Amino acid sequence: MPKARAEQLGLKPIPQLLIQQAVPASIGILVMSLNILIDTVFVGQWIGPNAIAAINVVLPVSFFIGALGMAIGIGGSSIISRALGDQNIEKALKTFGNQSTLTLLFTVGFVIIGLSFIETLIPLFGGKGALYAPAKIYYTIVLYGVPLLGFCMMGNNVVRAEGKPRYAMYAMMLPSVSNLTLDVVFIYIFDWGMAGAAWATTISYGVCALYLLYFFNSSKSELHLQRTHFNLQKSIVQQIGALGSVTLARQAVVSIVVLLVNNILFRYGGETTVAVYAIVSRSLMFALFPVLGITQGFLPIAGYNYGAKNFDRVREVINTTLLYATVLASIIFSLIMVFTEAFVTIFTNDPNVLAQTPEAMRWVFAATPIIGIQLIGAAYFQAIGKALPALLLTLTRQGFFLIPLIFILPPYFDVFGVWLAFPIGEAIATVITAFFLFRELKKYKNKSST
Repeated sequence: MPKARAEQLGLKPIPQLLIQQAVPASIGILVMSLNILIDTVFVGQWIGPNAIAAINVVLPVSFFIGALGMAIGIGGSSIISRALGDQNIEKALKTFGNQSTLTLLFTVGFVIIGLSFIETLIPLFGGKGALYAPAKIYYTIVLYGVPLLGFCMMGNNVVRAEGKPRYAMYAMMLPSVSNLTLDVVFIYIFDWGMAGAAWATTISYGVCALYLLYFFNSSKSELHLQRTHFNLQKSIVQQIGALGSVTLARQAVVSIVVLLVNNILFRYGGETTVAVYAIVSRSLMFALFPVLGITQGFLPIAGYNYGAKNFDRVREVINTTLLYATVLASIIFSLIMVFTEAFVTIFTNDPNVLAQTPEAMRWVFAATPIIGIQLIGAAYFQAIGKALPALLLTLTRQGFFLIPLIFILPPYFDVFGVWLAFPIGEAIATVITAFFLFRELKKYKNKSST
């Protein structure tokens, strides 16, 4: 990052900076979410509802391995942002090199494990009965491309830490466009079924990886690595591990939740309810793209200004981000509540799925207006390098409360108990996160008044 760019993070008005960082991130997330959403529509319409459920069965495995790259990327990018704020370019380079080495080692290792235990993992994640065969086809092909996904997730966060959100947006858009294009070719034209959907996804990871390699080897990037930067350095690996564990824990818990919910829904409602959850979970990923973009934009600004010890700006970016995120989340909530039925019909014509999905979607989205507090609260502690509180607050959202609730409620409320668990868990997690976040805001207020 050139000095002028670094000075912008420390000097430009916070609302302007936040929009500058968040809009490209939001667009990238939107395109990626649309990719997932339209991919689900194509699979549902051209293959069938069981194919949607089968992909949702496989999702936790590829999601978790891809999350390794995201964890290493976000953990290292927090270090890079603070190092650039402190004008320590060499530390930023060493961090990026260590991120690249760690991503390669971990993703390839987990792919080997995933392929070795394929017959155990698919049923474990809910791939039973009619879902087993299509899930196995999709799983096997997609898993080969997951190391590329890991590199994409890691590299995208480094690009953003450099202060280049526009190029990070391109890195998210290119694979999405290629995936949808290949979906049409492989599924609709060639009629390859689940294999076509899987190959479209895998090739799209490769498109993203090639673009990032081009970026980091061009004049657009300020982080040009030398061979020595790839050598693992214990202190940097420990910092990446501590901060990256927050993201990894969050993504791991998401995978565990999908695994548990798939199995519980299969037990209480069969394949149809698993398909309902697949539609709801993808809709959730799509609908929250503005809030997730705001959170992504918040990270480098908070990290840089904290590294520069500009605490008034840290407090300002927290307040501004909370306001923007809450307004956006409330708008999303209103749209989902009003247009639920129309939205669901995009995915499938199956009458059983159409009958159950609207109610499920409304309950899962019920706590959306307050979700920004939880996301930004956990992101704040990660941005400033405080790994333990970031980890604990991240786990409150789905780990500490949602998982117990999806076991406690269904015996009393059947399938409805699963949907009810989502807003209750979200509300409890938000209250706890708000307590710790606002306590930090008071600290910054005291510092500025002394």
